[in-house]
Amino acid sequence: MTATRADRPRIAPGSRRDVGLLGWAISEVSGRASGTAAPNLFLTLGRHRPLFRGWLRFAGRLMPAGKLPRRETELVILRVAHRRDCGYEFDHHVHLGKRAGVTDLDVERLQAGPAAAGWTPREAAILSTVDALHERQDLTDVEWDELRAQLGEREVIELLLLVGHYEMLATTIKALRIEPDERRA
Repeated sequence: MTATRADRPRIAPGSRRDVGLLGWAISEVSGRASGTAAPNLFLTLGRHRPLFRGWLRFAGRLMPAGKLPRRETELVILRVAHRRDCGYEFDHHVHLGKRAGVTDLDVERLQAGPAAAGWTPREAAILSTVDALHERQDLTDVEWDELRAQLGEREVIELLLLVGHYEMLATTIKALRIEPDERRA
């Protein structure tokens, strides 16, 4: 079968020369940690070295170094990826989420949404926030009050940035047609 334009990356993942020694090393370590080859996302964004390094610092402050519990962070990322139909992001974070306590049942419920049975009130508020931001890029006063009843001020700020960041990343991944990463044996 011949690849169509929709199947091919619009910018191919870079080589060691394209992304530099630091970008290559970061990509290799990240791939080993996630059980894949060097992530195509990193090797593609790494072609713009200064922007890649700045993005990586910002992204790393949200995940894994954020203040929200890692399980909640992964739930947010997975819900955004599902809503954005971003298979790359979704598949990558199903794997990472399992290490953070996200179960197969959680993944199924994520696809059903925040109203699905089994979420804690805090998780439901977080996932409802993801949906509201995805749909309207804002929260109503009622949604805000429900969220603030569950999360502190810094947690809310981080959550809003986390959702926005992964919405942006899904857009970039889809527009660049970044291909899934190869799993390590």
